[in-house]
Amino acid sequence: MKKFFQEFKAFISRGNILDMAVGVIIGGAFSAIVTAFTNGIIMPLVNLALSGAGNGLEGALTFLKKVETVDANGDPVVDLAKSIYINWGAFITAVLNFLIIAMTLFIILKVAMESSKLLHKAADDVKPKLTREDRKAMKAAGKNPFKKADREAYLAEKAEKEAAEKAKADAEAAAKAEADRKANPTQEDLLKEIRDLLAKQAK
Repeated sequence: MKKFFQEFKAFISRGNILDMAVGVIIGGAFSAIVTAFTNGIIMPLVNLALSGAGNGLEGALTFLKKVETVDANGDPVVDLAKSIYINWGAFITAVLNFLIIAMTLFIILKVAMESSKLLHKAADDVKPKLTREDRKAMKAAGKNPFKKADREAYLAEKAEKEAAEKAKADAEAAAKAEADRKANPTQEDLLKEIRDLLAKQAK
């Protein structure tokens, strides 16, 4: 039982599970907002525009089987509970909800993508960091430290020069180590030389 609860705790503590839960909650709240916006603002405007043709979308019904009853005043009325009909108004409302949600998500994603592009562009436009010595060296070489092309050229040249100096230093260190090894051979080096001499004599 303890292992079961430990596994359950590990399951609900996963990042994607928590993100999904937050998404479901926000999605439910957003859906409620969209439904209220459609039913409270959009649909009354649509019904007002269609009021000349009847009762608006509420009256957009296609009856397949109409059952009529009489109301308290003796007037004939349609019994919707017993009638069979196609409710075009409910369908159009659902379509409007879908279009509003889709448009909102499209706008959110577009804004997010544009913001991401702006952030990447800002990162690309960030001036490379220059030390005081770098600025002095650039001015001495006739380059403008505040000009992007000059900064990039100087930093590329500096990096290439530092790489060459490092390679040269590594080569010198390797040569020095080899010279020290030859000047002060170890027991292993002597054994290798003896082995090589014996191999030559055997040939």
